[in-house]
Amino acid sequence: MTVSPSVVEKWNAPVPVEAINGASCRVIGIHRTSGDLLWNTEVHRQVPGPKRAQNSYATPTPVSDGARVYAAFYDGTIVAVDFDGKLVWKNEDVDFHSLHGLGASPILVGGLIVMPFDGSSRSDQRVGWKEPWDQAVLLAVDKETGDTKWRGERGLSRVGHVTAIVIEKGQTVVSAGSDRVQAHDVETGKRIWSVYSQGEGVTPSPVLGEGLIFTSSSFEEPTIRAIRPGGHGDVTESHIVWEQKRGVPALPSPLYVEPFLYTITRDNILHCIEAKTGEVVWLERLKGNYSASPLLADGRIYITSEDGLTTVLEPGARYKVITQNRLDGKTMASIAVSRGNFFIRTGDSLYCIGNQPR
Repeated sequence: MTVSPSVVEKWNAPVPVEAINGASCRVIGIHRTSGDLLWNTEVHRQVPGPKRAQNSYATPTPVSDGARVYAAFYDGTIVAVDFDGKLVWKNEDVDFHSLHGLGASPILVGGLIVMPFDGSSRSDQRVGWKEPWDQAVLLAVDKETGDTKWRGERGLSRVGHVTAIVIEKGQTVVSAGSDRVQAHDVETGKRIWSVYSQGEGVTPSPVLGEGLIFTSSSFEEPTIRAIRPGGHGDVTESHIVWEQKRGVPALPSPLYVEPFLYTITRDNILHCIEAKTGEVVWLERLKGNYSASPLLADGRIYITSEDGLTTVLEPGARYKVITQNRLDGKTMASIAVSRGNFFIRTGDSLYCIGNQPR
């Protein structure tokens, strides 16, 4: 048998390093006033696996308590790094897998880091994606030691990428996976209440306003739901205040600015919705595609497209553009705000926008 040179080369090709030792995962410190690199620390190595093209192997946004930075990675690892760039602890108690990758971010709740892991089966692609399963984990880690304090359970749910929020003065975490919006007790992780919200691959995070929790069921059966907090057990029939099938966000999270809810749909239409009733007030087709979530800062709404165009709006009952600004580079990350400056990450750059940072 004759074997072509290309096949021989393929058979004899070296095994990629990341397949043996894993790909490098790093936390990077940058000086906020100068942009200088302070440190670049490898904190973990992970073996790359399946994910969506819009995702990365380090998608979760880090969170800080002013003393340390806490970051989560694709395989379920959570780390703490001090402000000198030194690894403090690493938690590998969750062996995460999802055909979509990991998209949610950790949050700080008192002395805990809370991180949702809404994944799918390694052995059967449909399980946890098209077919609900009971293996999702809402993990709470002690921020000082890195030890797992509790593992919250959803019951039957599917793949999701939703960052949790805190209500009731930090006593309750509201977290959503596909098919479920749920509240867990911060101290114990015990599930308090649950609402059925059919849809898989959910990404937008819940937001609060008017005493309600606004959620999106994203794909499959796209619906915005306004949920009244409280109750015990399955409160689907009793605690949904209104539902709206127009203006449902798929990637960007909704934004509440009293008295309206602002959402961006898959076809890039911005909707303004009355938060108390769910009625659409106005809608406007935007230029470009949108992954970043809209932001309220200093009384203005900022919306950034994937091609770097930021549109500044005046909140209200009509669509009013104040100005537009453009940056070079693909932009999928939401704007961060600190001390009067905007920090915007593109595919290859980090920008600081505004007055000279203090």
